[in-house]
Amino acid sequence: MTAIVWDGLPVTVAGLGVSGISAARVLRGLGAEVTVVDGGDGEGLRARAAELGRLGIQVRLGDGDSLPADTRLIVTSPGWPPSSPLFLAAAEAGVEIWGDVELAWRLRRPLPSTGEPAPWLAVTGTNGKTTTVQMLASILTAAGKRTAAVGNVGVSVLDAVLAEEQYDVLAVELSSYQLHWAPSLRPHSAAVLNLAPDHLDWHGSMEAYAADKGRIYQGNQVACVYNLADPATEALVREADVEEGCRAVGFGLGSPGLSQFGVVDGLLVDRAFVPDRQKNAAEIGSIADVHPPAPHNIANALAAAALARAYGVDVKAVRDGLQAFRPDAHRIAEVAVVDEVTYIDDSKATNTHAAAASLAAYRPVVWIAGGLAKGATFDELVQGAAERLRAAVLIGADRELIREALARHAPDVPVIEAATGQTGAVAMTEVVREAAKLARPGDTVLLAPACASMDMFTNYGERGDLFAAAVQDLRK
Repeated sequence: MTAIVWDGLPVTVAGLGVSGISAARVLRGLGAEVTVVDGGDGEGLRARAAELGRLGIQVRLGDGDSLPADTRLIVTSPGWPPSSPLFLAAAEAGVEIWGDVELAWRLRRPLPSTGEPAPWLAVTGTNGKTTTVQMLASILTAAGKRTAAVGNVGVSVLDAVLAEEQYDVLAVELSSYQLHWAPSLRPHSAAVLNLAPDHLDWHGSMEAYAADKGRIYQGNQVACVYNLADPATEALVREADVEEGCRAVGFGLGSPGLSQFGVVDGLLVDRAFVPDRQKNAAEIGSIADVHPPAPHNIANALAAAALARAYGVDVKAVRDGLQAFRPDAHRIAEVAVVDEVTYIDDSKATNTHAAAASLAAYRPVVWIAGGLAKGATFDELVQGAAERLRAAVLIGADRELIREALARHAPDVPVIEAATGQTGAVAMTEVVREAAKLARPGDTVLLAPACASMDMFTNYGERGDLFAAAVQDLRK
């Protein structure tokens, strides 16, 4: 990889969000001449621009389309799609485009102990990335490693690689956006958890989306971890150009075959990183060690364990790390039991694939669904969940799409359309009350919207918080 002379290099940073500001500061610290462009222009953006201006960084608001003169490199925030006019102009001018992950990869520093940069154990997939990466970080911590869950999980990978106290190994969550703009990335080992249609408006097609996810396997050194229940993930492994000796390692909820992780009589089992794996396997934990023990979360745990074992973590640390881990809020979190009805917040289920996994964990369910569909269709989701549904309470701008799918595939399931024209706390209070009326003792009221939240709420976190508050109000 050719070393870059940063001093005086004209670099354009696309986007004045968290990752854009971080990249701009780092690049300026390296000596680059930095210009930040953003199509927005409001009070908050102007305040950020003024702060960067004091560091000698130029900021251009209200025009994110034009390529600044003399630009030699663009570093983009993840959300900017390849079709952006700025990038089309860059391509015409022969200007290379990196994401913040690519920049971080290029700026890695060697560890004093090894003389090599800290390895990356990387995770992507349509759903489960954050949970898996956090599980992985918990396992690595239990093994005594200095580590962090970074990337799309909320902690900038750029900040992590430049931290004063260097990490031994990083657990890195990568979105399809980030992978698209990271051509040099070569993880130690990586996992694709699953593939389902998502962000197709950004990628342009399912094929392009899958191809960007598959970039995570390029150059893997030890293991390409794939989902036995999702053949598309194994297909990406087959297409990857990896280091000699790198192995394909599958994970699934059944008994594991050769070079696989699986479940036997409630135990989590490794049949990949053991001596004489033709005949032997290692117990690395149990279903009871996974919180919560929903099927898709057990799969997440197996993927995290596979990456940790690829790195050389012993079985005790895997078990200890899984036992210590607790998921973030709004991920299949039990809110309360009211009148013998369990209320579950899975507001993080913002697409159909995530909602399907959540619905598969409970029965019978009063399902709260709807919001912004992002181009998704719901027939397959409803077909798979129909026998589990007691009733459905629909919300949001694209509720009609779910109602039509229910009419086709679950015509006997009662459907209530709630909070029409309402938003925020008022809307969620009505939704929860309607769900409570439909539920019977022993049922689960499940907020797994299968849609984005921004039509009615600030984000999925607010949606989940208001759901929890409305559930608590039922007790009054």
